[in-house]
Amino acid sequence: MRVAIGADHGGYVLKQELTEFLESSGHEVVDVGAHELEPQDDYPDFAKAVAECVASQQAQRGIMICGSGVGASVAANKIKGVRGSVCHDTYSAHQGVEHDDMNVLCLGARIIGGELAREITTSFVSAKYSGEERHRRRLGKVLDMEAKLFG
Repeated sequence: MRVAIGADHGGYVLKQELTEFLESSGHEVVDVGAHELEPQDDYPDFAKAVAECVASQQAQRGIMICGSGVGASVAANKIKGVRGSVCHDTYSAHQGVEHDDMNVLCLGARIIGGELAREITTSFVSAKYSGEERHRRRLGKVLDMEAKLFG
């Protein structure tokens, strides 16, 4: 799977760890930055880059890391076609894909450590949208909301 990954200064170290982990697991990684630790950088810049990679289908999934994961999630969801969420447990990471067709995982590097982040990432990239009728119906309502918002 091709995965876009990005982080601000708060998630920079964890991004480096997850990039190596994803590549060693056989995934292709598109690293949109930060490419160096810059304490004054801003999470929206990297969340936008990850989200645009996913929305344009340059990557099937995206992972965005900041200090808490919250800002990353808020920013990523401003891009049409992105369904991102903060997940700090494995259940939410796979269930978000299976039921809600989530395509961007947001993580808080100040909330979770490397081992849990790897487990969550594995759950996220391994999951598949179920396509069950109830999930299609619900996703359709979300996509209708998005269409009205973005035009």
